[in-house]
Amino acid sequence: MALPKIDLPIFELELPSSGEKVKYRPFTVKEEKILLVAQESKDATQEVLASKQIVNNCLIDKDVADLPMFDLEYVLLILRSKSVDNNIGFNIKDPDTEEDIKLSLDLDTITLTHYPGHSNEIKVNDDYTLYLKYPTIDQFLQIVQTDSNDPLLNYLMMVTCLDKLASEDEVHKFSDYSNNDIDAFMDGLDGTIIKQIQKFFETMPKLRHEMPYTNSEGKEQVFVVEGMRSFFT
Repeated sequence: MALPKIDLPIFELELPSSGEKVKYRPFTVKEEKILLVAQESKDATQEVLASKQIVNNCLIDKDVADLPMFDLEYVLLILRSKSVDNNIGFNIKDPDTEEDIKLSLDLDTITLTHYPGHSNEIKVNDDYTLYLKYPTIDQFLQIVQTDSNDPLLNYLMMVTCLDKLASEDEVHKFSDYSNNDIDAFMDGLDGTIIKQIQKFFETMPKLRHEMPYTNSEGKEQVFVVEGMRSFFT
C-alpha cells in the first residue's frame, strides 16, 4: 500500500507589479532541497534557476515566465517565510575589521522599494512614445550569464526593457522585430532617450532591506540585503 499524499494548504498573494491575485502552496522538502543546493553552489546562475523552479512549482495556474524579476523575488520571499521560517541567520565579514558578524534577518520586514520618478513611458518625439517593460526571469538570467566586463552588458539590459513604440495611429511591438531591426532602432536614438531607458532599469522596484550593526571598533555599519540575496547569503 502506497503512503498517502499530504494535501497542502492554498494561500493567495498580490503581485506587486500588477496587483493581480495569484494562488500558491507552501514549498515542501523538495523545494527546500533545491534552495539549499543553490545556496551551496554560490553561483548566481544556479540561484536564479533554483528560484524559477521553486516559484514555478508553488504557483497555481500562473506561468512564472510571465513574471518580472522583482515579482518572482517577492513571491520567493513569501514562500520562504510561509513555508519554513521568517527568520534567517547568517554571517558576514565586516569590511573594515574582517571579523565575522552574525546577523538575523526577519523576512517579514523586507519590503519592495519604489523609486520616485520611475516611469515606463518615454516621449521620443512629437509623434512617438516608447513604452518599457520589466525584464522576465529568463531575460534576467541572460543578463546574469553575461560577463560583467562585457561592454555590451548595459546595452543588453536596456534592450530587455523594450516593449513597444506607439503613435496615435500605429503600434510597433519590439517582439515582432529581429535583433538587427532593434539594433538599428537603438542606433538612431539620441543620448537623452538612452539615459531615460537606463534610468528605468536602474529604478525598477526591488526588494531591499538595511541591517545596521556595530563592529568591534564601535563603528556603526549597514549591511544591505537586496533581491534574492536574502535567500542565498
